[in-house]
Amino acid sequence: MHETLELVAANVALTLEFITVIAVVIGAVMAVVAVLRLGRQSLVSKEPIGPAIRAVWLDFAAWILIALEFALGADIVRTAIAPTWDEIGQLGVIALIRTGLGVFLERDIEGFSRFRTRKSE
Repeated sequence: MHETLELVAANVALTLEFITVIAVVIGAVMAVVAVLRLGRQSLVSKEPIGPAIRAVWLDFAAWILIALEFALGADIVRTAIAPTWDEIGQLGVIALIRTGLGVFLERDIEGFSRFRTRKSE
């Protein structure tokens, strides 16, 4: 039974890591396409694209934030089955770093969203 649970946990963790990669790839492709469109638009209209680039960053940051959550979930699942103290310590450090990144990224997203909302009023 324990071996089956280990196998299930390993497969779930691998699936979550795959979702993490997919989320980053989707966000990156969307960002690259948007930047290329903005670049072409800027060449034609000669208007500054700073605010539009910031909106692209905001969308990409949201995808990164989602990816961080899935990556943390994968780490938790991976160490859920009979972890050693070393694995628990590594998970703690990884969770701290990923959570910190997530908190700061989410704060930046909220700040820019409020700025964008005020500007559009």
